Amino acid sequence: MDETRPIFVQVAEQIENQILAGLLAEDAQIPSTNELAGFLRINPATALKGVNMLVDAGIVEKRRGIGMFVTSGARERVADRRRRSFADEFVRPLIVEASTLGIDADQLIDLVRAECAAAANTDVRIAS
Repeated sequence: MDETRPIFVQVAEQIENQILAGLLAEDAQIPSTNELAGFLRINPATALKGVNMLVDAGIVEKRRGIGMFVTSGARERVADRRRRSFADEFVRPLIVEASTLGIDADQLIDLVRAECAAAANTDVRIAS
């Protein structure tokens, strides 16, 4: 766990990561809040808060008396939100810094391609 961010946010992100990786498919049941709490050694209320974030976002749904399940289209919703966040948090600042350094768009693209090629020779996985 990352001590700089709220634990409940990290719980939600871990479940989202499993959805993105295909480990939790649409209509799959997610672990109960007590299971999450036990596995992560956190308070069940904290686990519930993280799961409720996903309920509010339409990523999981409560089925009374049964548990929580991944909703239809959840993977795409998570991926879309993360793409937007990626652009806001990483790409725009990268472009601003490149501009400050006098790096034009073509040079920046070449730099990114070179880093992707270098990453391909390591254990870093880049979608193609």
